Amino acid sequence: MTARRTITGALATGLLTAAAALLPLQPAAAAGDGSLPFGSATTVGLHNTYDPAAFGYLAQSLDTGTGMIELDAWTDTITKEWKVSHSNPLGNSNNCVNASTPAQLYTGGANKNLETCLDDVRVWLGAHPAAGPLVVKLELKGGFAANRGMGPAQLDALIAGHLGSAVFRPADLLAKPGGGSYGNADEAARAGNWPTRSALAGRVLVYVIPGTFEESNPFDTLHTDVEYGRHLRDLASAGRIGDAQVFPAVHGAKAGDPRTGYGDAAIRPWFVVFDGDAAAYTGGIDTSWYDSRHYLLVMTDAQNVAPAISATDPTADQARARTEQLARAHASIVSSDWRRLPAVQSLVLSRG
Repeated sequence: MTARRTITGALATGLLTAAAALLPLQPAAAAGDGSLPFGSATTVGLHNTYDPAAFGYLAQSLDTGTGMIELDAWTDTITKEWKVSHSNPLGNSNNCVNASTPAQLYTGGANKNLETCLDDVRVWLGAHPAAGPLVVKLELKGGFAANRGMGPAQLDALIAGHLGSAVFRPADLLAKPGGGSYGNADEAARAGNWPTRSALAGRVLVYVIPGTFEESNPFDTLHTDVEYGRHLRDLASAGRIGDAQVFPAVHGAKAGDPRTGYGDAAIRPWFVVFDGDAAAYTGGIDTSWYDSRHYLLVMTDAQNVAPAISATDPTADQARARTEQLARAHASIVSSDWRRLPAVQSLVLSRG
Protein backbone atom coordinates (compact mmCIF):
# COMPACT_ATOMS: atom_id res chain seq x y z
CA MET A 1 0.00 0.00 0.00
CA THR A 2 2.80 2.43 0.87
CA ALA A 3 4.59 1.66 -2.39
CA ARG A 4 1.41 2.24 -4.37
CA ARG A 5 0.89 5.61 -2.69
CA THR A 6 4.49 6.57 -3.45
CA ILE A 7 4.13 5.68 -7.13
CA THR A 8 0.78 7.48 -7.34
CA GLY A 9 2.25 10.56 -5.69
CA ALA A 10 5.21 10.61 -8.05
CA LEU A 11 2.90 10.21 -11.03
CA ALA A 12 0.70 13.07 -9.83
CA THR A 13 3.73 15.30 -9.33
CA GLY A 14 4.93 14.51 -12.83
CA LEU A 15 1.55 15.24 -14.33
CA LEU A 16 1.31 18.56 -12.49
CA THR A 17 4.78 19.53 -13.66
CA ALA A 18 3.92 18.68 -17.26
CA ALA A 19 0.65 20.59 -17.04
CA ALA A 20 2.41 23.63 -15.60
CA ALA A 21 4.75 23.68 -18.56
CA LEU A 22 1.76 24.07 -20.89
CA LEU A 23 0.33 27.06 -19.04
CA PRO A 24 1.07 30.56 -20.34
CA LEU A 25 3.92 32.34 -18.60
CA GLN A 26 2.58 34.99 -16.28
CA PRO A 27 3.98 38.46 -16.97
CA ALA A 28 6.79 39.40 -14.64
CA ALA A 29 5.98 42.32 -12.39
CA ALA A 30 7.40 45.49 -13.86
CA ALA A 31 10.09 47.19 -11.84
CA GLY A 32 10.04 50.95 -11.53
CA ASP A 33 7.57 53.72 -10.83
CA GLY A 34 4.33 53.93 -12.77
CA SER A 35 4.42 57.70 -12.21
CA LEU A 36 7.26 58.00 -14.73
CA PRO A 37 6.14 59.80 -17.89
CA PHE A 38 6.19 57.43 -20.83
CA GLY A 39 8.91 59.46 -22.51
CA SER A 40 11.11 59.39 -19.39
CA ALA A 41 11.32 55.61 -19.00
CA THR A 42 13.47 52.89 -20.54
CA THR A 43 11.90 49.50 -21.23
CA VAL A 44 12.92 46.37 -23.12
CA GLY A 45 11.50 45.08 -26.39
CA LEU A 46 11.52 41.92 -28.48
CA HIS A 47 12.45 41.59 -32.15
CA ASN A 48 10.21 39.64 -34.59
CA THR A 49 7.81 38.32 -31.97
CA TYR A 50 5.47 37.03 -34.70
CA ASP A 51 8.04 34.40 -35.76
CA PRO A 52 6.93 30.84 -34.81
CA ALA A 53 10.58 30.00 -34.20
CA ALA A 54 10.63 32.63 -31.47
CA PHE A 55 7.27 31.88 -29.80
CA GLY A 56 4.67 29.23 -30.44
CA TYR A 57 1.97 31.86 -29.91
CA LEU A 58 2.18 35.63 -30.07
CA ALA A 59 0.62 35.82 -26.60
CA GLN A 60 3.69 34.06 -25.19
CA SER A 61 5.81 37.04 -26.19
CA LEU A 62 3.43 39.29 -24.27
CA ASP A 63 3.63 36.96 -21.30
CA THR A 64 7.30 37.89 -20.87
CA GLY A 65 6.21 41.36 -19.75
CA THR A 66 7.99 42.96 -22.69
CA GLY A 67 7.51 46.63 -23.48
CA MET A 68 7.54 46.14 -27.25
CA ILE A 69 6.63 43.50 -29.80
CA GLU A 70 7.39 43.61 -33.51
CA LEU A 71 5.23 42.60 -36.46
CA ASP A 72 6.33 42.50 -40.12
CA ALA A 73 3.58 43.04 -42.68
CA TRP A 74 3.24 42.96 -46.45
CA THR A 75 0.50 44.66 -48.46
CA ASP A 76 -1.15 41.98 -50.58
CA THR A 77 -3.07 44.10 -53.05
CA ILE A 78 -4.66 41.07 -54.67
CA THR A 79 -6.51 39.87 -51.57
CA LYS A 80 -6.42 43.33 -49.88
CA GLU A 81 -4.88 41.62 -46.88
CA TRP A 82 -1.99 42.70 -44.69
CA LYS A 83 0.09 39.52 -44.58
CA VAL A 84 2.32 38.93 -41.55
CA SER A 85 5.51 37.21 -42.61
CA HIS A 86 9.23 37.79 -42.70
CA SER A 87 9.87 37.05 -46.36
CA ASN A 88 6.69 35.83 -48.08
CA PRO A 89 4.70 38.78 -49.47
CA LEU A 90 1.81 36.54 -50.53
CA GLY A 91 1.39 34.33 -47.46
CA ASN A 92 1.07 34.48 -43.71
CA SER A 93 3.82 32.82 -41.68
CA ASN A 94 3.39 33.70 -38.04
CA ASN A 95 2.14 32.65 -34.60
CA CYS A 96 -1.09 34.64 -34.52
CA VAL A 97 -4.31 32.71 -33.88
CA ASN A 98 -7.99 33.48 -34.23
CA ALA A 99 -8.59 34.14 -30.51
CA SER A 100 -11.65 35.79 -29.07
CA THR A 101 -11.02 34.71 -25.45
CA PRO A 102 -7.82 34.57 -23.38
CA ALA A 103 -7.85 30.76 -23.35
CA GLN A 104 -7.86 30.67 -27.15
CA LEU A 105 -4.60 32.65 -27.31
CA TYR A 106 -2.66 29.43 -26.72
CA THR A 107 -4.45 27.06 -29.06
CA GLY A 108 -5.64 26.71 -32.63
CA GLY A 109 -4.05 27.21 -36.01
CA ALA A 110 -1.63 30.05 -36.62
CA ASN A 111 -0.53 31.88 -39.80
CA LYS A 112 -3.17 34.58 -39.71
CA ASN A 113 -3.17 38.17 -41.01
CA LEU A 114 -2.35 41.47 -39.30
CA GLU A 115 -5.93 41.94 -38.16
CA THR A 116 -5.77 38.69 -36.22
CA CYS A 117 -2.41 39.55 -34.69
CA LEU A 118 -3.90 42.80 -33.39
CA ASP A 119 -6.92 40.88 -32.11
CA ASP A 120 -4.53 38.68 -30.13
CA VAL A 121 -2.97 41.79 -28.62
CA ARG A 122 -6.39 43.20 -27.71
CA VAL A 123 -7.58 39.96 -26.13
CA TRP A 124 -4.35 39.59 -24.16
CA LEU A 125 -4.52 43.15 -22.86
CA GLY A 126 -8.13 42.61 -21.89
CA ALA A 127 -6.98 39.77 -19.66
CA HIS A 128 -4.08 41.86 -18.28
CA PRO A 129 -5.50 45.38 -17.84
CA ALA A 130 -2.61 46.50 -15.64
CA ALA A 131 -0.01 45.57 -18.26
CA GLY A 132 1.68 48.01 -20.55
CA PRO A 133 1.89 50.44 -22.05
CA LEU A 134 2.80 48.21 -24.97
CA VAL A 135 4.58 49.43 -28.07
CA VAL A 136 3.84 47.62 -31.33
CA LYS A 137 6.58 48.12 -33.89
CA LEU A 138 5.23 47.56 -37.38
CA GLU A 139 7.65 47.06 -40.24
CA LEU A 140 5.93 47.40 -43.60
CA LYS A 141 8.26 45.18 -45.56
CA GLY A 142 7.30 46.47 -49.01
CA GLY A 143 5.70 49.75 -47.98
CA PHE A 144 2.19 51.06 -48.58
CA ALA A 145 0.21 50.64 -51.80
CA ALA A 146 -2.19 53.56 -51.51
CA ASN A 147 -2.84 53.60 -55.25
CA ARG A 148 -4.29 50.11 -54.86
CA GLY A 149 -6.32 50.69 -51.74
CA MET A 150 -3.74 49.83 -49.07
CA GLY A 151 -2.42 53.15 -47.84
CA PRO A 152 -2.13 54.97 -44.52
CA ALA A 153 -5.88 55.59 -44.25
CA GLN A 154 -6.64 51.90 -44.67
CA LEU A 155 -4.01 51.00 -42.06
CA ASP A 156 -5.58 53.48 -39.65
CA ALA A 157 -8.99 51.90 -40.17
CA LEU A 158 -7.60 48.42 -39.63
CA ILE A 159 -5.86 49.35 -36.37
CA ALA A 160 -8.86 51.27 -35.06
CA GLY A 161 -11.13 48.37 -35.92
CA HIS A 162 -9.08 45.80 -34.05
CA LEU A 163 -7.48 47.69 -31.16
CA GLY A 164 -10.14 50.35 -30.68
CA SER A 165 -9.76 52.72 -27.75
CA ALA A 166 -6.63 50.91 -26.55
CA VAL A 167 -4.58 52.85 -29.12
CA PHE A 168 -2.60 55.85 -27.93
CA ARG A 169 -2.85 58.04 -31.03
CA PRO A 170 -0.93 61.10 -32.18
CA ALA A 171 -4.04 63.13 -31.27
CA ASP A 172 -3.75 61.86 -27.69
CA LEU A 173 -0.18 63.15 -27.48
CA LEU A 174 -1.35 66.52 -28.83
CA ALA A 175 -4.17 66.93 -26.28
CA LYS A 176 -3.28 69.36 -23.50
CA PRO A 177 -4.35 68.28 -20.00
CA GLY A 178 -6.26 71.50 -19.39
CA GLY A 179 -7.90 71.59 -22.80
CA GLY A 180 -6.77 72.60 -26.23
CA SER A 181 -4.14 70.96 -28.36
CA TYR A 182 -0.54 71.33 -29.45
CA GLY A 183 -0.01 72.09 -33.10
CA ASN A 184 2.04 69.01 -33.91
CA ALA A 185 3.74 66.01 -32.33
CA ASP A 186 7.06 67.80 -31.94
CA GLU A 187 5.52 70.60 -29.87
CA ALA A 188 3.70 68.11 -27.67
CA ALA A 189 6.72 65.89 -27.08
CA ARG A 190 9.05 68.81 -26.32
CA ALA A 191 6.50 70.06 -23.81
CA GLY A 192 6.71 66.66 -22.08
CA ASN A 193 3.07 65.90 -22.79
CA TRP A 194 3.47 62.12 -22.55
CA PRO A 195 1.09 60.60 -19.96
CA THR A 196 2.51 58.58 -17.09
CA ARG A 197 3.01 54.86 -17.54
CA SER A 198 0.20 54.20 -15.05
CA ALA A 199 -2.17 56.34 -17.10
CA LEU A 200 -1.25 54.29 -20.17
CA ALA A 201 -1.82 50.87 -18.58
CA GLY A 202 -3.57 48.62 -21.05
CA ARG A 203 -2.83 50.98 -23.94
CA VAL A 204 -0.90 50.43 -27.18
CA LEU A 205 1.34 52.79 -29.14
CA VAL A 206 1.87 51.68 -32.74
CA TYR A 207 4.79 52.99 -34.74
CA VAL A 208 5.79 52.16 -38.28
CA ILE A 209 9.13 51.94 -40.09
CA PRO A 210 10.00 51.37 -43.75
CA GLY A 211 10.67 47.72 -44.57
CA THR A 212 13.93 46.16 -45.63
CA PHE A 213 12.51 45.26 -49.04
CA GLU A 214 11.13 48.75 -49.53
CA GLU A 215 14.41 50.43 -48.62
CA SER A 216 16.33 48.31 -51.12
CA ASN A 217 13.76 48.71 -53.92
CA PRO A 218 15.09 51.23 -56.48
CA PHE A 219 11.60 51.65 -57.94
CA ASP A 220 10.05 52.70 -54.62
CA THR A 221 10.48 56.46 -54.35
CA LEU A 222 7.93 57.05 -51.59
CA HIS A 223 8.87 55.26 -48.40
CA THR A 224 6.58 54.40 -45.51
CA ASP A 225 7.89 57.08 -43.15
CA VAL A 226 7.44 59.90 -45.66
CA GLU A 227 4.04 58.65 -46.79
CA TYR A 228 2.66 58.40 -43.27
CA GLY A 229 4.26 61.73 -42.33
CA ARG A 230 2.39 63.38 -45.21
CA HIS A 231 -0.76 61.59 -44.07
CA LEU A 232 -0.43 63.14 -40.60
CA ARG A 233 0.27 66.58 -42.05
CA ASP A 234 -2.80 66.38 -44.27
CA LEU A 235 -5.08 65.02 -41.53
CA ALA A 236 -4.02 67.83 -39.20
CA SER A 237 -4.65 70.42 -41.90
CA ALA A 238 -8.13 68.97 -42.45
CA GLY A 239 -8.93 68.92 -38.72
CA ARG A 240 -8.99 65.12 -38.68
CA ILE A 241 -5.84 64.25 -36.75
CA GLY A 242 -7.95 62.00 -34.53
CA ASP A 243 -8.21 59.53 -37.42
CA ALA A 244 -4.48 58.74 -37.26
CA GLN A 245 -3.57 55.62 -35.29
CA VAL A 246 0.18 55.42 -35.93
CA PHE A 247 3.39 57.27 -35.17
CA PRO A 248 5.84 57.25 -38.09
CA ALA A 249 9.48 56.68 -37.11
CA VAL A 250 12.71 58.01 -38.53
CA HIS A 251 14.59 54.84 -39.42
CA GLY A 252 18.36 54.62 -39.00
CA ALA A 253 20.76 56.18 -36.52
CA LYS A 254 22.16 59.51 -37.66
CA ALA A 255 23.94 62.40 -35.96
CA GLY A 256 22.16 65.68 -35.40
CA ASP A 257 18.47 66.03 -36.20
CA PRO A 258 17.83 63.21 -38.69
CA ARG A 259 14.51 64.75 -39.73
CA THR A 260 16.38 67.33 -41.78
CA GLY A 261 16.80 64.55 -44.34
CA TYR A 262 13.12 64.96 -45.24
CA GLY A 263 12.85 67.43 -48.10
CA ASP A 264 9.31 68.35 -47.07
CA ALA A 265 9.85 70.45 -43.95
CA ALA A 266 6.13 70.33 -43.15
CA ILE A 267 6.29 66.64 -42.21
CA ARG A 268 9.30 66.94 -39.90
CA PRO A 269 7.34 68.02 -36.79
CA TRP A 270 5.27 64.83 -36.99
CA PHE A 271 8.25 62.60 -36.19
CA VAL A 272 8.92 62.03 -32.48
CA VAL A 273 9.88 58.33 -32.71
CA PHE A 274 13.34 57.28 -33.86
CA ASP A 275 14.52 53.73 -34.53
CA GLY A 276 18.04 52.56 -35.26
CA ASP A 277 21.02 50.40 -34.40
CA ALA A 278 22.15 50.62 -30.78
CA ALA A 279 25.83 50.32 -31.65
CA ALA A 280 25.50 53.25 -34.06
CA TYR A 281 23.66 55.41 -31.54
CA THR A 282 26.30 54.75 -28.89
CA GLY A 283 29.19 55.19 -31.32
CA GLY A 284 29.43 58.96 -31.06
CA ILE A 285 25.87 60.27 -31.59
CA ASP A 286 24.60 62.71 -28.97
CA THR A 287 21.60 60.73 -27.79
CA SER A 288 20.87 63.19 -24.98
CA TRP A 289 19.34 65.33 -27.77
CA TYR A 290 16.45 62.84 -27.98
CA ASP A 291 15.96 62.60 -24.24
CA SER A 292 15.96 66.33 -23.59
CA ARG A 293 13.18 66.72 -26.15
CA HIS A 294 11.28 63.71 -24.83
CA TYR A 295 11.41 61.92 -28.18
CA LEU A 296 11.14 58.13 -28.16
CA LEU A 297 14.42 56.43 -29.09
CA VAL A 298 14.33 52.71 -29.94
CA MET A 299 17.77 51.08 -29.95
CA THR A 300 17.81 47.82 -31.89
CA ASP A 301 20.29 44.91 -31.79
CA ALA A 302 21.28 45.84 -28.26
CA GLN A 303 23.51 42.77 -28.05
CA ASN A 304 25.99 44.24 -30.55
CA VAL A 305 27.10 47.17 -28.42
CA ALA A 306 30.66 46.48 -27.31
CA PRO A 307 31.38 44.18 -25.65
CA ALA A 308 28.94 42.06 -27.64
CA ILE A 309 26.76 39.53 -25.82
CA SER A 310 24.48 36.77 -27.09
CA ALA A 311 21.65 37.89 -29.36
CA THR A 312 19.30 35.28 -27.90
CA ASP A 313 20.68 33.77 -24.70
CA PRO A 314 22.82 36.11 -22.62
CA THR A 315 22.79 35.65 -18.88
CA ALA A 316 20.22 37.68 -17.00
CA ASP A 317 23.04 39.75 -15.50
CA GLN A 318 24.49 40.49 -18.94
CA ALA A 319 21.12 41.50 -20.38
CA ARG A 320 20.25 43.65 -17.39
CA ALA A 321 23.64 45.37 -17.50
CA ARG A 322 23.21 46.10 -21.20
CA THR A 323 19.74 47.50 -20.59
CA GLU A 324 21.06 49.73 -17.83
CA GLN A 325 23.92 50.85 -20.08
CA LEU A 326 21.53 51.85 -22.87
CA ALA A 327 19.13 53.49 -20.43
CA ARG A 328 22.03 55.74 -19.41
CA ALA A 329 22.55 56.33 -23.14
CA HIS A 330 18.96 57.67 -23.31
CA ALA A 331 17.22 54.75 -25.00
CA SER A 332 13.45 54.56 -24.60
CA ILE A 333 13.32 50.92 -25.70
CA VAL A 334 16.19 48.42 -25.75
CA SER A 335 15.41 45.84 -28.42
CA SER A 336 16.86 42.35 -28.83
CA ASP A 337 15.91 38.68 -29.11
CA TRP A 338 16.19 37.94 -25.38
CA ARG A 339 13.10 35.73 -25.36
CA ARG A 340 13.70 33.68 -22.24
CA LEU A 341 14.42 36.49 -19.78
CA PRO A 342 11.07 37.79 -18.46
CA ALA A 343 12.77 39.48 -15.50
CA VAL A 344 14.70 41.58 -18.02
CA GLN A 345 11.88 42.04 -20.53
CA SER A 346 9.70 43.53 -17.81
CA LEU A 347 12.28 46.06 -16.61
CA VAL A 348 11.26 49.69 -16.33
CA LEU A 349 14.15 52.07 -15.66
CA SER A 350 14.53 55.82 -15.45
CA ARG A 351 15.88 57.07 -18.75
CA GLY A 352 19.18 58.92 -18.88
